[in-house]
Amino acid sequence: MSEPGLTKVLILTYYWPPGGGAGVQRWLKFTKYMREFNYEPVIYTAENPEYPSIDESLFKDVPYNLTVLKTRVWEPYKLYKWFTFQKKEHKINTAFLNEKKKQGLTEKMAIWIRGNLFIPDARRFWIKPSVKYLTRYISETPVDLIVSTGTPHSLHLIALKISKKLKIPWVADFRDPWTKVYYQQSLMVGRLAGRKHQKLEQSVLQKAHAVTVVSQDMKRQFEEMGAPNVRVIPNGFDHEDFTDPGGDQTPIVPDQHFSITHIGTLFPLRNPVSLWKALSELVHENEDLAKDLKINLVGAIDYAVSESIDEANLGNWVNKTGNVPFQEAVALMKRSRLLLLLIINTPEARGILTGKLFEYMNAGRPILAIGPTDGEVGHVLKETQTGHIVEYHDQEAMKKQILDYYAHYRQGNLKVTPTNIEKYSRKNLTGEMTDLFNEILQVK
Repeated sequence: MSEPGLTKVLILTYYWPPGGGAGVQRWLKFTKYMREFNYEPVIYTAENPEYPSIDESLFKDVPYNLTVLKTRVWEPYKLYKWFTFQKKEHKINTAFLNEKKKQGLTEKMAIWIRGNLFIPDARRFWIKPSVKYLTRYISETPVDLIVSTGTPHSLHLIALKISKKLKIPWVADFRDPWTKVYYQQSLMVGRLAGRKHQKLEQSVLQKAHAVTVVSQDMKRQFEEMGAPNVRVIPNGFDHEDFTDPGGDQTPIVPDQHFSITHIGTLFPLRNPVSLWKALSELVHENEDLAKDLKINLVGAIDYAVSESIDEANLGNWVNKTGNVPFQEAVALMKRSRLLLLLIINTPEARGILTGKLFEYMNAGRPILAIGPTDGEVGHVLKETQTGHIVEYHDQEAMKKQILDYYAHYRQGNLKVTPTNIEKYSRKNLTGEMTDLFNEILQVK
């Protein structure tokens, strides 16, 4: 039941609690604060989704009495699991991550089928029944605005059809690019399928009343494709994630070790081979560092990444945790001496502004980023004075920066004092999003 007097916005999102991971956070947090800006959210999501991880703790952020609409979605993942000899309870990881073995012929064939026959994505069969269900729902319970968030981009196609049919304003929110996303090549998309993707993408970009993106580079890309109204509303952090239930800032008790922590999925394009080599050299060159170092990898890890770590002989220093609930991840961030941020190594890397960066910033620990030094992450790190970034293959610079951090650790003053980060709070960003809603609806 919505609160009286609030403008109603229907949000189409595949990722929603109890789903875990980064894909849930953006619209869960917007929804959490939207009523404070005179908007009543209504969520439409899948009843039987295929999530890579589950995190029940995220339900704490779902607003009281929120309307959540659900319908069943048919996805080809049961066929994929059967085809690749995986158990039905096996979770499908993002970014083609494979934890147990190298990718075989059957996996490659399945990925080709996914990239060329399931357009725009594996949820394409959800489009038609969703349009039918939501058309009926809106005719009985009107909404003022529609938001679709992708990936998956099938959500945008649902919104496009409903917006056109019912003449309702629509905002298409992109957490990731579409045809220019980093894993597009991994899908082995052929020429014909590529043209279909481009046609659908153009239709969404040009027919949405507004397009929201998470970085300046995505804004530039979409404007070059002809999108007339693109706004940058980045990801951010939620102050309440970093406080105890009573509202007080949870005291930071740093690890005794010189701990370097990465939180998130580690797939091949995010594999910092040069960093593993740099750390391997450092532990053999510096006895004190070898005694103090602890590398925490929290999240799913691809087989290729594990191989690189083994080749660097870092096994004695690496602790692999696997996926953990979000609040546990926050606690690990706050305890770590140094937070590791890995930017995927692709030609588009300069424009990537990963959501993990903002959570790291509010954790109050120094950040070591590996990626393009002239990219958006480097700009934000400099702006907020929360860490340093080193180029992917600059092994000597990595060693120098780690030794500098280690010296401060030994002196007891390894810390940061973040500046200019409040604009990245989830509540402020919700205000920016609802300002855009106001413009579209001409609300004063």
